[in-house]
Amino acid sequence: MALLTPLFAFLYHLPQVYKWLLKPYYVASLFMAVAFLAVRKTPGVCDHLSTQREDGNSCDFDWREVEILMFLSAIVMMKNRRAITVEQHVGNIILFSKVANVILFFRLDIRMGLLYLTLCIVFLMTCKPPLYMGPEYIKYFNDKTIDDELDRDGRVTWIVEFFANWSPECQSFASVYADLSLKYNCAGLKFGKVDIGRYGEVSKRYKVSASPLSKQLPSLVLFQGGKEVLRRPQVDKKGRAVSWSFTEENIIREFNLNELYQKSKKLGKNKGDALSPNENLSSCCF
Repeated sequence: MALLTPLFAFLYHLPQVYKWLLKPYYVASLFMAVAFLAVRKTPGVCDHLSTQREDGNSCDFDWREVEILMFLSAIVMMKNRRAITVEQHVGNIILFSKVANVILFFRLDIRMGLLYLTLCIVFLMTCKPPLYMGPEYIKYFNDKTIDDELDRDGRVTWIVEFFANWSPECQSFASVYADLSLKYNCAGLKFGKVDIGRYGEVSKRYKVSASPLSKQLPSLVLFQGGKEVLRRPQVDKKGRAVSWSFTEENIIREFNLNELYQKSKKLGKNKGDALSPNENLSSCCF
């Protein structure tokens, strides 16, 4: 059953997987992820490669290569146990496949290893994962608007995500946060985002570190009456984030969204200012 559950989940999300894999970033990543396999199995190329197989067949994996690939598979399965979205699952597979390729190419020929590593570095510097562009009820803040908006109406509860575009965790969480905004946004409960990678003053003001070492990205903060009430992940005395999984179920439970939503809907009887999908495109401040 433990093996069937991930399989059923993959089949359920298969259309979404195809949609993502057809994007140029993932197409290029997949080619790089299977590079060693292609080199080792392509006739005319593999014939000139070295091998440690007893039968001398250079077009098949030797025992050490199989061992490396099995170790990679175990790491991917462990990492994907904590993955939230399809993008995270695919991203983990691609990332560790590239790591395995680097090891395998260096073991095969140092020149091939250096070439592949150079390609990986160039790809990392020039190509970024596609950003989420789906529907959402989210207002985007900058360093000048966030304080005013949070203080504008004390009756409105805000959930604000502090994020950075360069963070893979934030990129993966974008679709989850968008889905929550579609389900729970109302006149008295609103969702916002602010890019602290771009607005450093906001990072300092709200004490959310943009450093990758702090593990504070993304951070979700609940504001009521303009004051912080709840924050996830929590931060210890040394400024490090306490490990927390940003699943939809965890957020609904920790932030008590169902009860908040029922209370906040009552405000809609007196106000008709709920955001419409994709309004963030017109209200985004640059």
